[in-house]
Amino acid sequence: MSVISEENVRGGSVFKDISADDEDGQPTEIESLCMNCYQNGTTRLLLTRIPFFKEVIVSSFSCGICGWSNTEIQSAGRIQDQGVCYTLRVKTKQDLNREVVKADSATTRIPELDFEIPPFTQKGSLSTIEGLLDRAVAGLEQDQPVRRASHPEVAEQIDSFIQKLKKLKEVEDEFTLVIEDPSGNSFVENPVAPQRDEALTVSHFKRTAEQDKQLGIRADDDDDGDLDEQPAANDLDTMRNEVLVFSTNCPECNSPASTNMKLVQVPHFKEVIIMATNCDSCGHRTNEVKSGGATEELGTKITLHVTDPSDMTRDVLKSETCSVIIPELEFELGMAALGGKFTTLEGLLKDIKDLIVSKNPFVCGDSTTTDRLQKLGEFGEKIEKIITGEMDVHVILDDPAGNSYLQNVYAPDPDPEMTVEKYTRSFEQNEDLGLNDMKTEGYQEEN
Repeated sequence: MSVISEENVRGGSVFKDISADDEDGQPTEIESLCMNCYQNGTTRLLLTRIPFFKEVIVSSFSCGICGWSNTEIQSAGRIQDQGVCYTLRVKTKQDLNREVVKADSATTRIPELDFEIPPFTQKGSLSTIEGLLDRAVAGLEQDQPVRRASHPEVAEQIDSFIQKLKKLKEVEDEFTLVIEDPSGNSFVENPVAPQRDEALTVSHFKRTAEQDKQLGIRADDDDDGDLDEQPAANDLDTMRNEVLVFSTNCPECNSPASTNMKLVQVPHFKEVIIMATNCDSCGHRTNEVKSGGATEELGTKITLHVTDPSDMTRDVLKSETCSVIIPELEFELGMAALGGKFTTLEGLLKDIKDLIVSKNPFVCGDSTTTDRLQKLGEFGEKIEKIITGEMDVHVILDDPAGNSYLQNVYAPDPDPEMTVEKYTRSFEQNEDLGLNDMKTEGYQEEN
């Protein structure tokens, strides 16, 4: 039986990259109770790191007496800063083949059937849309024999609902699948990546106090969510003159790390809060930017015509609410996809390439198609051509909150290759920014 050593745990190396060549990567075997026959069976645990995805715990139970078995996958990575909600409009049978990573904290809904699978009622899984439907049907059918004997009317109603779920797999009518995960660790595949998926909407949201308690990142008796007990973090003079340091965990290897935070004045723009994390264990570095001010009255749309490699050195401040569009590549990156960043245009393009190509969780494994790999490879090559000045494109930063910035190298004179447009936000954009309480008579919801 394998043993997880104390040295590995403390060193943060207990999770190893999954590889067929690793002969030492044997699972940990634990004798455990079979919940079917109540005899002793064996649970195998494999702590591994899936390439381009994250750390996971794969567990498999088997009973040599009754033959019952069970398999489960759990995320071992960090809980994300924001929750995520995927809304997919299923239109064809091909949509049923989309891969889905569903964390146990996710809620699954099909509004057309008024059907919902609450969080923490199913274990985490890597499946497809069709697999999710099959799992829901199997769960409803599990206790049907008992219901038919004790409550035949209820069993008949559930049988009728099961037929409706099964009929969804024929896709005779379109239906909507919603996966909402406060941990931010669920995914729904975009088969046309890096292009925008018209059938899939991805939005991020701030967790409620109750969701924080469910995820175990807030004590059950902690009802005070403010930060009044941290006067140093709220002292603007301290933030302007000093670099604040606080402990955190590395987003890559989960080892203890430190995050530096400072309030910085961006020339010709405004004050922003820059947070940088450096990990001594794996060398991972990341930076995040938060606006130091409130949401602007008008949104901002910045369009830069990239004509020279020197444009790559322009400073870029991309807020969490900013979308990045490259029309020549038919590419659009939604808000919150990369979080807030203060970098250069070259750094932003490299981050986009890493997100879409290198760190895409659906570009590896048996289900990956050659066509998808080729398409993503071509996208990565085009990004490199833009960086080296071999491709003439427009880069658009569209921020409805007005908190993004692209350096004007001709300042204070106008930049001939850059336009800045101010616009009034739509009702839907105010909804996304959480400005519902700021509705006026000028905003009317469109049906």
